[in-house]
Amino acid sequence: MTDIGWIELALTAARPQALGALLRYFRDLDTAEEAFQEACLRAIRTWPDKGAPRDPAAWLIFVGRNSGVDQIRKRAKNEPLPEEAAFSDLSDAEEDIADRLDNSHYRDDILRLMFICCHPELPNTQQIALSLRIVSGLTVPQIANAFLVSDAAMEQRITRAKARIAKAQSERRPGDKGVVGFETPDAYERAARLKTVAAMIYLVFNEGYSSGVNNPDNITLCEEAIRLVRILLRIFPSEPEIMGLATLMLLQHARAAARFDEAGQIILLENQDRSLWDTKLIAEALAMLDKAVRHKSGGPYQLQAAIAALHARAEKPEDTDWWQIDLLYQALEHLQPSPVVTLNRAVAVSKAEGPEEALALIATVAAPLDGYFYFHGVRGGLLMQAGQTAEAREAFDRAIGLANSPAEAAHIRMQIDRLGELRS
Repeated sequence: MTDIGWIELALTAARPQALGALLRYFRDLDTAEEAFQEACLRAIRTWPDKGAPRDPAAWLIFVGRNSGVDQIRKRAKNEPLPEEAAFSDLSDAEEDIADRLDNSHYRDDILRLMFICCHPELPNTQQIALSLRIVSGLTVPQIANAFLVSDAAMEQRITRAKARIAKAQSERRPGDKGVVGFETPDAYERAARLKTVAAMIYLVFNEGYSSGVNNPDNITLCEEAIRLVRILLRIFPSEPEIMGLATLMLLQHARAAARFDEAGQIILLENQDRSLWDTKLIAEALAMLDKAVRHKSGGPYQLQAAIAALHARAEKPEDTDWWQIDLLYQALEHLQPSPVVTLNRAVAVSKAEGPEEALALIATVAAPLDGYFYFHGVRGGLLMQAGQTAEAREAFDRAIGLANSPAEAAHIRMQIDRLGELRS
């Protein structure tokens, strides 16, 4: 068998579980990663002839563990392990590990792996980069391209992140808070870790979603974030907030084909061709949201997902229930107060009550959002609706100066052109 595509899929699927177990065993991120890579190389050499093992993750853990121990012993100038032939028949050992994996808290291994990658001492950019490299297995060039930096700069960023984690681990004392340990977390720690991991996954998704058409490779980030949240759903099938997060990302990703025109210009939600929306993703997301709501334990992700669901259920823009969206944003403001939430609510208010009411609302968050592109873009649009063209032009000029991409700047220029048409 020469086609190894199926091997790549199997290794990708097994990566979080196998690497998480190796991390627990070696308690060192670099050693665990090297051991996993060696196991993958051996899989590529042996699986085409012998076929995939019954449990790829168990096989990779067993081979990786032996490889890692071998390397440690060699570095310590001790006797190396026996030759590969002495343990090349993995059937019994593999079955034993698989049985123990089935009965162990392997979900804690995956959580530990993800949580260490989003270590509290790391900035968000390093958390995302390290998670994509370690948990997802993306190459450094892939990640660098997504972040629009050089391969060398991204390699340095990941190396620095690993060094900071290693330093924090070496200085850790029992009972230290805010520092990730390798012990099995209790129920309270697990809940805290899950929340942090969910936030990291959403950061990965937003990194790809916000970059849009200017860097098509960023679609990989959205798809990888969805894959990661599906992993969490498999090991935490009863967590309503994880269902909410998955629903939110699926609904947003379902609109990907309609968000930009052929020239790369942004298409606002109300102007999108809804026939381009992915109906299968939408159906999956809505069913998941219904399941989450039945738990009667609402959270921020569920509220945002419910807002996205109202957009998805509207066959035409005019069918959108803006009053209900306003109520959901009010609930989100109460649960998770944020100027950005208020800004988003203002859009719903403008649709339900008019631009004047929306302008009064966003005036309350003008100071904290003065350096935020979307604030000035939304404010300019509301001022234009209200007939205040001079003030709208000032807001749009400010927005162009804060644009994060050429597509955002081009969108604002289109609004300025519309202002010129209104004046003439």
